[in-house]
Amino acid sequence: MITFFSGGTGTPKLLRGMRELLDERDITVVVNTAEDTWLSGNHLSPDIDTVMYLFAGILDTNRWWGIKSDSYITHDLLARLGIEEYIAVGDQDRAVHAARGEMLRSGMQLTEITRALCRTLGIRATVLPMTDSAVTTYVRTPRGEIHFQEYWVKHRGDVTIDGVVRRSRQPPAATREVIEAIEESDAVVIGPSNPVTSISPILECAGVREALRRQNVIAVSPFIGDTPVSGPAAALMQAFGKEPSSAGTYGLYEDFVDVFIQDTRDPVELEGALRQDTLMVNRGKSLDLAKSILTLIYGC
Repeated sequence: MITFFSGGTGTPKLLRGMRELLDERDITVVVNTAEDTWLSGNHLSPDIDTVMYLFAGILDTNRWWGIKSDSYITHDLLARLGIEEYIAVGDQDRAVHAARGEMLRSGMQLTEITRALCRTLGIRATVLPMTDSAVTTYVRTPRGEIHFQEYWVKHRGDVTIDGVVRRSRQPPAATREVIEAIEESDAVVIGPSNPVTSISPILECAGVREALRRQNVIAVSPFIGDTPVSGPAAALMQAFGKEPSSAGTYGLYEDFVDVFIQDTRDPVELEGALRQDTLMVNRGKSLDLAKSILTLIYGC
């Protein structure tokens, strides 16, 4: 079994290749939940949903979120009724959010809910929220803190930020299932997701870093030079007090990482780093990187 840390779109692109090479029952994905939010009474867990939809074969891989060929009848009618949602949620996608919201209100834990949703969607891989506690990422702006989703989706990242803040009622702890997945894996792969808003929230859960130090860990940089492959990682890294580069990313992982992978085009030089083509612009590129990582793990 291989355990992946995922958030955003970078790691799901790697998983696209991995699921063609591995039995999906041998894949576990620990997913960031610090971008979760409530919208119109429903609970969005965007990174969990992206992974679930990928394994269910229904992900819109043109956008890397939502369900392909979804309709937006409810979203459009809500707008006509004066309910402005800054996230355009499709009708089928909304049904998943509504079901999750109802289950949360009934007292179920997010791990249990995710297991139930995966079972209904026919998913054989194991998808695990990083914690069952509510954790939220905010960015600090000149006008105060705003939710990460508002920063990235509503404002398209076009807001000056000078800090990244994680909020929770109590310090988050990884679930028993997450720690067991790390410990029982042949290796842990940290995909090229945003180091600040996708991966760091997982690492901040009690027990995770300690478990990783006892494992074989491979991490893939999301940067080529000072430019992220996608998303607002550069601005977020600076707001997080880190250099927006592979070097800055390595600095977040260096106490536990065994193999650090950089893109072949990356001008940043890191001693000991492995060079691969990490720009997964299509299925073939995802497969190539997945094969290279499997060779590192299993030697064949």
